[in-house]
Amino acid sequence: MSQEPPSGIDTSVPHSARIWDYWLGGKDNYRADREAGDEVIRHVPGIAVSARQDRAFLGRAVRLAVSRGIRQFLDLGSGLPTVDNTHEAAQRLAPEARVVYVDNDPLVLTHARALLSSHPHGVTEYLQADLREPELILRDAAQTLDLREPVALLLLGVLNHILDDDEARDIVRRLRAPLAPGSLLVISHTCDHTSDTLDGEAMRRAVRSVMERGGTPITARSQAGIAAFFEGTELLEPGVVSCSQWRPAPSAQPPEEVPHFAGVGLIG
Repeated sequence: MSQEPPSGIDTSVPHSARIWDYWLGGKDNYRADREAGDEVIRHVPGIAVSARQDRAFLGRAVRLAVSRGIRQFLDLGSGLPTVDNTHEAAQRLAPEARVVYVDNDPLVLTHARALLSSHPHGVTEYLQADLREPELILRDAAQTLDLREPVALLLLGVLNHILDDDEARDIVRRLRAPLAPGSLLVISHTCDHTSDTLDGEAMRRAVRSVMERGGTPITARSQAGIAAFFEGTELLEPGVVSCSQWRPAPSAQPPEEVPHFAGVGLIG
């Protein structure tokens, strides 16, 4: 059961961050979010598994960044706090890591400030800003991060809220343009890829159902459409694939594809 919403929060329409929280088993969601989440599950039964795999991908991407010497993280569209948030994953390995979370949802930032505390040797900050204002985000993030040094730029499950392809690609270009060589661009995105295990048309129906309920605008893109965000970077192996299959931990059973695809690009 969700808590009483903070003042000014409209709970009568679904919101993507709260739907995601519902799929992850969280408590910071409301009836409209659960109903919209259940409608998506009706079309795409494995979507909750996809949400968990996306969270696991975040952890692997953070570990990669730390292994390459990166100690700064800019997490845009961070969503509601849950298990193994970016600063927890980073500061577990590098206590001195500096993390800036950005979201335009006041509910997200209210919960983040209340629940997320930095390691004493590191820094965790929060900005309320819109993804469509890259220069403002970078200016404010530079109060905490040194953009002359490599940064891991995290765009997980947020570009799918920019419906226009050209606008979304332009936002990515503007965000990464001032970043130092050696920075990483990390993206995950709802995907309408069709394969033996994925039904792209079902994902498109699910996206339409959320928007018809008045929820946050959202789109699914193709594998090639997601790969286009990495133009101008060196796309690291294995490229843009199901987030469950991006450098998974060794196991006897290969992970099944999920309808969120992901990749990591090296900024030169």
